[in-house]
Amino acid sequence: MSNIRITKQFSFETGHALYGYDGKCKNVHGHSYKLSVTVIGKPISDHSNVKFGMVIDFSDLKKIVKEEIVDIFDHATVFNQNTPHIELAAELKNRGHHVILVNYQPTSENMVTDFAQKIKDRLPADIKLHSLKLQETDTSFAEWHASDNE
Repeated sequence: MSNIRITKQFSFETGHALYGYDGKCKNVHGHSYKLSVTVIGKPISDHSNVKFGMVIDFSDLKKIVKEEIVDIFDHATVFNQNTPHIELAAELKNRGHHVILVNYQPTSENMVTDFAQKIKDRLPADIKLHSLKLQETDTSFAEWHASDNE
């Protein structure tokens, strides 16, 4: 049986700021992110299985990505916990805002790497994460590919 890649796309709104950056992105701002998740595996060949012919049920992949990324990052503001932004984060939290503190600069490159690990940890053993594409704007995106990280 051939390996097949399937892709599911997700959207979420997230704010962030890049501490120490020398451009506009040092200011708190947001993006309408689009995340494309591609997994690879062999379709189920057991005719008695209700998921016969599927690599993974799209709804199962959706559940993983929603629980690990979309439901957490949607309408949140992300800051690097190792910067003075921690004070701003505390103030926002005190005012009821959803804030996420991460141990990295919240660039698309670092976020897509973080997301890859979160998804890989939840996939069934016979399904592999092939690639992620995190689109920050219509013209800017970061990609993670398993083949680049072996």
